Amino acid sequence: MEAPGFSTAARPQEVSAAEGAGLPSSGPSAHQALTQAAGIKLDGTGQLKNILITGASDGVGHYVVQLAKLGNTHVTATCGACNIDIVRSLGADEVLDYKTPDGTALKSSSDWKYDFVIHCASAGIPWSTFEQNLSANGKVIDLTCALQRPTFSKKQLVPMIINLKRENLEYLVELMKEGKLKTVIDSKHHLSKAEYAWARRTDGYANGKIIVEI
Repeated sequence: MEAPGFSTAARPQEVSAAEGAGLPSSGPSAHQALTQAAGIKLDGTGQLKNILITGASDGVGHYVVQLAKLGNTHVTATCGACNIDIVRSLGADEVLDYKTPDGTALKSSSDWKYDFVIHCASAGIPWSTFEQNLSANGKVIDLTCALQRPTFSKKQLVPMIINLKRENLEYLVELMKEGKLKTVIDSKHHLSKAEYAWARRTDGYANGKIIVEI
C-alpha cells in the first residue's frame, strides 16, 4: 500500500485489497490529526477529551472516529441523516445530522465544550460557529485547509500538513489486522468505469472510500 509522499507497508492477508487501498490516502491524516495535533493517546490513557468530528462519514472522517475511540475521548460527530447509523456503528458517542438546527450549530446534547474539533467536512462552517463551542483552550484541527480565523484568542485553528513515516502506516495496518480499524467502502468501480467513481465522489453522498479496481 502506498500514497504520495508516504512509505509503503505490507498488506497482511487479514486485510482485503480494497480495505488496504483506502487506508494510505486518509488513515495517516486521521492519525496525525489525533496524535500529533490533538495529542490523543490511542492506548486509552490520558485525561478525557471531548472531541467533535465534522464530516464523520467521509473518507477521512470515518477513520478519525474509529481512532479517536481508541483514546480516552467522548466523540460527537456530524454527518448526513442517511449515515447516522454507520457513524454510530464506528463508535461515535453522539451523532448529529448536520442539516438539523443542533447539527448546524454543532451543539452536543451533553452541552460540553469541545477540547478539539477535527474538521473533515467539505461544507463551509464559519469560524464563529466553532468558536462558541470550544473550551477555553480548544483547538480546531482543519483537514480541509479552507478555514480562516478572523480574530486572535486562546482558541486556535491548526491547519494540517500531513507528513507521516512508515511506522505510522504500519501501525494503522496492524490495527486493521486486529479488527480495531476498518475501511468503510462506499462502492467499487472497475478502472474502465472510473468516471462513475468520480461522479460518486463529487455528488457529496459517498460514505467512506470509493475504490477503483483493475
